[in-house]
Amino acid sequence: MYSVPFFRRKNSKNQDIDSLHDAKVNELRAALGPLSGRSLQYCTDACLRRYLEARNWNVEKAKKMLEETLQWRSTYKPEQICWHEVADVGKNGLISRADFHDRFGRIVLIMRPGMQKTTAGEGNLRHLVYLVENAILSLPEGQEQMTWLIDFTGWSLNTNVPIKVARDIIYVLQNHYPERLALIALYDPPRIFQAFWKVVSYFVDAKSFHKVQFLYPGRKESEEIMKSYFDAENLPTEFGGKKSLKYDHEEFSRLMAQEDEKTAKFWGFDYKPSNHVSKLHLREEVVPEPLV
Repeated sequence: MYSVPFFRRKNSKNQDIDSLHDAKVNELRAALGPLSGRSLQYCTDACLRRYLEARNWNVEKAKKMLEETLQWRSTYKPEQICWHEVADVGKNGLISRADFHDRFGRIVLIMRPGMQKTTAGEGNLRHLVYLVENAILSLPEGQEQMTWLIDFTGWSLNTNVPIKVARDIIYVLQNHYPERLALIALYDPPRIFQAFWKVVSYFVDAKSFHKVQFLYPGRKESEEIMKSYFDAENLPTEFGGKKSLKYDHEEFSRLMAQEDEKTAKFWGFDYKPSNHVSKLHLREEVVPEPLV
């Protein structure tokens, strides 16, 4: 007979928290002042909530973080990066968007650092930013986060990106894409990676650090985590699943060219495909005439 008052108290508490958060969002919006163009388009209520969440609902700290992001976006223009500009960095399947979601409907990015063939530096960052921007626009309605699966097959210190590049990538992800990552699954990393991680983790904030999971095949705890996030039928064998992982650069390039058109429409700028993309479209659409 006490269940009804209990749930009323619980719901009332949740409503109070929601009301407090809504007030914080309004306070942050007022503190930002007038916005226009893409800055206004970027700063949705959901966006403001992510920045507040990242700064423990401290309006002043969230304002500073968001203003730095808006400045970065105005100069780096991540939404205008096109696939043909970064395709060469990922031609071996370094990072790609999976053709399946996790159990929560999140976009999954698959990373294979063992496929790194160059220390491209800035190219690595732009390539990753491009795919993160694309993943965000491709998220299902109501979903704000993505999941990363990292396969260490073939990884060595020789294929690893420099510490400075890793630090720059971490900085951009933490400060300009807050609350976008649900899980970073480091699957079966070699022991030598521990030394690299020890250095790199110094630049990782506490919230991001807790989203990084070291997972190993044959370990019950790791297998349970993977099962809680993924369906084995969708999951590639490299991560303990049943599906074959095959990266087709031409096919992925065609998909990204289509995505670039959607991105341009969303942000309101003209999209001009490169000659390479045009050739891919032609190759896909032209049907040879029958021999007579």
